[in-house]
Amino acid sequence: MTDISREDIEGLSERLDKVEAYLHVDEKRGKVAELEKLSAEPGFWEDAEGASKTMEQLTRAKEDVVAIDSARSELEDVKAALELGEETGDEDLLAEATSTLERLVSDLGELELSTWFTGEFDHGDAIVTVTPGQGGLEAQDWCDMLFHMYLRYCERRGWKVDVNDAPVADVIGIDRATFTVSGRNAYGMLRAEQGVHRLVRISPTDDKKRRQTTFAGVEVLPVLPDDVTVDIDPQDLRIDVYHATGHGGQGVNTTDSAVRITHIPTGTVVTCQNERSQIQNKAIAMGILRSRLYERELAKREAEIDELRGPKHDIGFGNQIRSYVLYPYKMVKDLRTGIETGNVDAVLKDGDLDPFVIGYHRWRVGGGDE
Repeated sequence: MTDISREDIEGLSERLDKVEAYLHVDEKRGKVAELEKLSAEPGFWEDAEGASKTMEQLTRAKEDVVAIDSARSELEDVKAALELGEETGDEDLLAEATSTLERLVSDLGELELSTWFTGEFDHGDAIVTVTPGQGGLEAQDWCDMLFHMYLRYCERRGWKVDVNDAPVADVIGIDRATFTVSGRNAYGMLRAEQGVHRLVRISPTDDKKRRQTTFAGVEVLPVLPDDVTVDIDPQDLRIDVYHATGHGGQGVNTTDSAVRITHIPTGTVVTCQNERSQIQNKAIAMGILRSRLYERELAKREAEIDELRGPKHDIGFGNQIRSYVLYPYKMVKDLRTGIETGNVDAVLKDGDLDPFVIGYHRWRVGGGDE
């Protein structure tokens, strides 16, 4: 006998209707048709940059439409397989209906996750910066571990990552890491990681093998759309060019192409060195600077709550959002939601962060961070 019923299917159909309404799929169908018509016009690719942006908008608009259409198609497949299986007693058809339903439940859960993100930039791309905190050389190594954990997590989610800056430290680890994540709900999802991360382990640099506690801070900012205005006076900028000491990936530069931009009035410093040309590094650094200055302006308007970064804290004891313990026992625990696991390797090495990220947002929409 099958484990599913028509009531299960009806319940899924109602959930799908709600998600479709929230995501404004009908409006996006119109947007897709409009952009497809535009992209088919003669001379569309003469403005390569403009055409590329249009195609990116088209891809984004199609995402929700395709996802909803696929879910509805699978729901119809479940109905048909269930009805025919019950009529004929075909166990294979009933098993197929159950399998398809389970997959649909998972897909619908991912779509419902999108409905939790109501911020202006939640569905867009993100700029993530990992910075060593208290712990000296150990913190630089911890920064490197977190950096690779996030790279693996982004890979699991199918997000594209561009490493903007990840200079190798003199002894161990990295001085910092800044990278841009492009993909569905990247900023909304990664906001869960904003804050201080604490590591407890046996020190790899201590001959006496003593236990060490180290910290790293994670900042998550939105990639601002071009139509968001941020006034930056060129006279307020100091731009320095220096020799890259990159982490690799796209190739370590061998010329003085790395760029450091200092916004003198605020003291905000942004660096980028992983692109192959000074022009590219400068353009990316300016984009990151725009996001950081935009965030500062929001912080002025909303002094008590900074909606993009959360409260500012020292990267040290008492301020952590999550602890990663490797000794004397193994556990990763989120101190906001209480979610924990003993499978530390799955988190740090395999980037299995969804239980923490999704758990945080479920807690948040339930009023947990108010």
